[in-house]
Amino acid sequence: MNIDSKKIQSVMKQMGMSQEEISASRIIIEKLKGKIIIENPSVTKIKMHGQESFQITGIAHEESVPEFSDEDIKTIIEKTDCTEKQAKKTLEETGDLAEAIIKLKK
Repeated sequence: MNIDSKKIQSVMKQMGMSQEEISASRIIIEKLKGKIIIENPSVTKIKMHGQESFQITGIAHEESVPEFSDEDIKTIIEKTDCTEKQAKKTLEETGDLAEAIIKLKK
């Protein structure tokens, strides 16, 4: 069965649909606790009835955000005299209590 891609595009256009391939090297989906990272993805943007949707395929892996206790945050604040927001952000970036303290003391 031969499918004529030009005919498919014409029918899609009549239905108010369009699709476009998007060149991407990496897709990152940020979740509340962690990330999904898709390397070398194939991405298609589909427009239909004024809405856009994306179809993504590729090799995905998840990165979870380490959990830190209130005591860890409190320790950083006491040792560096920073704000709670700065302590949390630095701890998330470094992933290590001691490294976060050293970074904030600089």
